[in-house]
Amino acid sequence: MPKILFIWYQRPQPIPNGGDQCSCRNFALCQQVFGESNVASIYIHDGKNYGRMAVAPFLFLKGYYYGITPSRIRMIVEEAQSYDYVFIDRSLFGVLAKVLKECGYKGRIVAHFHNVERQYFDQAKLPKWLPFRNVIVRCADQNDRWSMQFADKVIALNKRDDEELFRLYGRHADLLLPIALPDVAENQSLETLTSRKPLCLTIGSYFAPNNEGILWFIKNVLPHVDATYKVVGKNMHRLKEEHPDLFENIEVVSNAASLEPYFREADVMILPIFSGSGMKVKTCESLMYGKNILGTSEAFEGYDAEYDKIGGLCDTAEQFIEKIRFFSNHSQPRFNQYARAIYRANYCYEVVADKFAHLFDR
Repeated sequence: MPKILFIWYQRPQPIPNGGDQCSCRNFALCQQVFGESNVASIYIHDGKNYGRMAVAPFLFLKGYYYGITPSRIRMIVEEAQSYDYVFIDRSLFGVLAKVLKECGYKGRIVAHFHNVERQYFDQAKLPKWLPFRNVIVRCADQNDRWSMQFADKVIALNKRDDEELFRLYGRHADLLLPIALPDVAENQSLETLTSRKPLCLTIGSYFAPNNEGILWFIKNVLPHVDATYKVVGKNMHRLKEEHPDLFENIEVVSNAASLEPYFREADVMILPIFSGSGMKVKTCESLMYGKNILGTSEAFEGYDAEYDKIGGLCDTAEQFIEKIRFFSNHSQPRFNQYARAIYRANYCYEVVADKFAHLFDR
């Protein structure tokens, strides 16, 4: 059986973000295809090289993303010689694919794009005021380019990213593999109806696109509807501390051990995301739990569904207001059968596993 070396950005966090969840999905798929004993891991941030990170930003100019250094690359290249495949979980480490090929690595390299990183860093990740942001964006761009140039197989999440990669780098992905999660939810009773004052829930970590969307919703939508709003997510206490007046009557739950109780109690999921790349994991989780979802075009990017049956596509304050008022005036089952069916048909782990396995047959 062939062996594969899986390159992680970092060890999965106790409270994972969306990127962590996608990385864990990829690792589990590799174990399924190759067998657990034939999959080894290397972490760019392994807990031992933090002392060298202080100088790492100076390597951006040479395409070394924060946390990876030439010595780290040499160690990985040496280790890779014993493996038939190297799976680079983030295209931000395209420099590794480049050096592997330059050093004569005979195996095959797979690069996974969580986003089109150049676009993601420029439009969502980095604040406009950040010094040397252009250097970091160019670093992300260069690594995406090297991933496309030197990887034998490329995986992207959706058609939008694939088209952008082709526009920028002249190559299509070999596989489009959407966000998918193992099914940890169960069908719920249809007898529980949404409240006349619906509990609207946003789940997401403290992160610029999430923060901007939540603040926009609080300012532009919430004053015009009779609804309860709750925000749950990793480090979200920071957003409340930064805007205490806005959150005076809004419950914020930070670093919850489990998100399941919050998904289950919500009448409507609110996903007000206006920028980014890739796909949103919280959309997939909301579908898995069979939730009514009101989301923007960005929140639904990559998900094939009839949005009105899920809840609604809302890109303006007026659209959010109209849909929330509908739930206030017309109680609906809290468990949305259609949302759950879409998850089971297209975005559960078993569906993408077969597609992933075929990548290694080509």
